[in-house]
Amino acid sequence: MVGVKLTVLGSTGSIGTQTLEVAQQRGWEVAALAGGRNLDLLEAQVRQWQPEAVAVAPEAYAEAKARLSGAAVLPLEELAVQQADVVVNAISGLPGLSPTRAALEAGQAVALATKEAMVTAAPLIWAAAAQGGGRLVPVDSEHTGMYQCLVGERLSDVAELILTASGGPFRLSPADLSSVTPEQALNHPSWSMGQKITVDSATLMNKGLEVMECAALYSLPLSKVRVVIHPQSAVHSAVRWHDGNLSANFGPADMRLFIAYAVEAAVAGGMTRPGEVTGAPRGRGSTEQLAWALEGKWEFSAPDLNRFPALGLAYRAGEAGGLLPAALNAADEVAVPAFLAGKIGFLDIPRVIEQVLDECPRAELGWDTLAEVQGWATRRAQELCGVEA
Repeated sequence: MVGVKLTVLGSTGSIGTQTLEVAQQRGWEVAALAGGRNLDLLEAQVRQWQPEAVAVAPEAYAEAKARLSGAAVLPLEELAVQQADVVVNAISGLPGLSPTRAALEAGQAVALATKEAMVTAAPLIWAAAAQGGGRLVPVDSEHTGMYQCLVGERLSDVAELILTASGGPFRLSPADLSSVTPEQALNHPSWSMGQKITVDSATLMNKGLEVMECAALYSLPLSKVRVVIHPQSAVHSAVRWHDGNLSANFGPADMRLFIAYAVEAAVAGGMTRPGEVTGAPRGRGSTEQLAWALEGKWEFSAPDLNRFPALGLAYRAGEAGGLLPAALNAADEVAVPAFLAGKIGFLDIPRVIEQVLDECPRAELGWDTLAEVQGWATRRAQELCGVEA
């Protein structure tokens, strides 16, 4: 599929840089880039791709105006609505929420790598898509794999959706996780990712967020979304049907495959409401991807919720709904950096999150209340972690 024009939000991060690799391989055009604070890499990307516009973090705006000649420097939400075939949103965490809303309300097709949007605000995100005519396709390997399994099928035939997890670096050892160091937690056995998501994978919080995202994407209860540990990371997701058959997506642990499919599916139609899955024509993968070997041993086991309580906390927040998913996510976004900075221990991450959930105020989910609870949960987690606001 040639002639595709992209806006890439979070272009200097892991997903963003791999998106640009795919764009180069597929011959796609890049119309706009958002790169946060990494102006050195963003400047190189601007030289290569010659985008019409860029966005940066507010504190980097003046320097970007001076360095990034030839491209208009715009606010992030304004960049997200610039004309493009697909907006790839790879801005991690809560900052990725507002451009997702803006793009969908403007009728854009969004390839969504920002799981926090669906985790914290799924009803609001679907309402934004309905209001503006926008559509979306998930980018995460598990969800894009699930999407491919569901093309042409009926959600009423689904018995359960199965997400796999590598188990992270501590699947089996050490027995005592209290002394885990940041360096150990960042040593992921399967995927090369940013620091936050790598630590979330080590605690299994990332899988918990994916469970909530999966339920929201395909309009199914959390009780129908199950996690299995699969250290080889070959099977990414599976669907068990009511008749007993299973469909699975498996292949290399290479995010470029999922990015390419998500973009092509977004161009082809994507989802305009939960579970409305439109397939995509397939381009050609790299020689390495096409030569991926099937041979080998695959293992599957149940997650240990005693060793990894964060996964259970995610189910708890997802079942409760309302503002609890936002509180869980905001607390995690404070606790993980605090752990990496040596302020708290590895096992303190779920402890902080649990206390924030216990204390979370109850209110109806809306854009205003969402912002309020995110602010409250952030401040409360900072107090619990002993970090300054």
